[in-house]
Amino acid sequence: MAAAYAQCFDPTGARYGIPTFPWKFAPDGYATRRQLRAQGLRPGGQPVAAQLMRRSRRRTSGVSVAHLYRVELALPVRPMTSRKWGALALAMLARRTCPQCRVVYSYCIPRSLGMCVLCASPSTSPRSA
Repeated sequence: MAAAYAQCFDPTGARYGIPTFPWKFAPDGYATRRQLRAQGLRPGGQPVAAQLMRRSRRRTSGVSVAHLYRVELALPVRPMTSRKWGALALAMLARRTCPQCRVVYSYCIPRSLGMCVLCASPSTSPRSA
């Protein structure tokens, strides 16, 4: 484990061009996008200040990377306006509507099928009768 830690520890940025820390060892004052959002903040256009790195068997590159931003440079999250809420509602309605039979479901249509389950398998569909 020491070798993996050493590979991911580059606080000066000499190896990767940006300060790099092992997973869960970020210094105070840095946060990921999700951590900023949980605090009611957003990066606000600032560049990536550092990164977290860990070995990963799932990635083809062999490592997972999370970008870190400075907390003191972060801005508050913009509030949702009524227009944004309306646009979000229409987008979710489109995701729940089958393009084939035009039925609105209580769940999002699977993107892998592109239509509802009943339209995707017409042999077992009660609509085919």
